[in-house]
Amino acid sequence: MKIRDIFEHNEKWIAERLRADPDYFVKLSGPQKPEYLFIGCSDSRVSVESLLGTKPGDVFMHRNIGNVIPSNDLNALSVISYAVNHIRIKHIIVCGHYNCGGVKAAMTARDEGLLNPWLRHIRDVYRIHRNELNSIDTPGRRFDRLVELNVVEQCINIVKTRDVQKALLEKRISLHGWVFDLRTGRLIDLKINLEKIMDEIMDVYNLFE
Repeated sequence: MKIRDIFEHNEKWIAERLRADPDYFVKLSGPQKPEYLFIGCSDSRVSVESLLGTKPGDVFMHRNIGNVIPSNDLNALSVISYAVNHIRIKHIIVCGHYNCGGVKAAMTARDEGLLNPWLRHIRDVYRIHRNELNSIDTPGRRFDRLVELNVVEQCINIVKTRDVQKALLEKRISLHGWVFDLRTGRLIDLKINLEKIMDEIMDVYNLFE
């Protein structure tokens, strides 16, 4: 696709929207009230609105390599804070995907240049779970499992934040960990046990006692 094709598509898209609803862009430019914050990977193969079946305005989004939520990433933390405190979203979704290039790079002990500090967050997940991961004989399954464990660990990182802890105590948000399987198109709910996570970490990370 060439750049001019994108602008031609844009004009066609505008015309289609206005034919269907002359007030479409008036409504679109109004205040946003999404119920979901979607935290996913930047991978170009993951189309969030197609995947979730949602429309513009339904989902607040943050994406980066490997769907990572580091404790020192002001970009990610600001998105979470804004979504929880100002938009008042009801659900936070962390969604990884199988065949993730970031996770694959983190599994390999080699110099990735500028990516090294970022991949270290995923490599830390491997270190934490290395006994389980190293016991998996099939490389492809080990890769898939690290994708899943990375989602779980990023959910844990989110629970450590002040804004999410407060919202959880007020029982106004839910946290979900999912994986998208590029090979089948299916969304997989990892069924994060939030109560178990809270029991295991809150003696160290509780900010409200």
